[in-house]
Amino acid sequence: MNEERLIERASQGDTQAFDQLLSEHEKRMYGICLRMCRNQEDAQDCLQESMLRIFRAITSFKGQSSFSTWVYRITMNACIDELRRRKNAQQVSVDTLMEEGWMPVDPGETPEEHAVSVDQQAELSRLIRQLPEDMRAAVVLRDIQGYTYEEISEILDTNVGTVKSRISRGRERLREKILKKRELF
Repeated sequence: MNEERLIERASQGDTQAFDQLLSEHEKRMYGICLRMCRNQEDAQDCLQESMLRIFRAITSFKGQSSFSTWVYRITMNACIDELRRRKNAQQVSVDTLMEEGWMPVDPGETPEEHAVSVDQQAELSRLIRQLPEDMRAAVVLRDIQGYTYEEISEILDTNVGTVKSRISRGRERLREKILKKRELF
């Protein structure tokens, strides 16, 4: 069934159509949530919140952008809202180990290579989390998720020039911080 028909049926309350409509977007939505939230538990919560927001708002989708862009914008906004809520609260979870760099060992790596890789990934994740939310969102969408500038512009609901500026400034801040950690990188 085509996307327009599924949207129409979902906006009339057809949950099967809604599930079918989001099934092709769910993996990418989760990827956005995971990159923004940095742990599986919060990413799953944001994914659920995104789906709930999409379900509630599907009747307001007018086709002014592609459905996928609309879905990813809602997902990104749910993540940003969660990050703002978390900013003032201390969070401790089982996933803290993952955030601090613990990972299963790749049997092909030497212990030294594994230690360096874990340290680099953990530090880079920490540095990305230190970016202001607008820069972090743009950098994650471009450099990690692989969206085009135009897609990011639609997802973040801003113009392409602003997206390019945020990415450029975010990358420059990361570069400066990485250069201060030359021994690790």
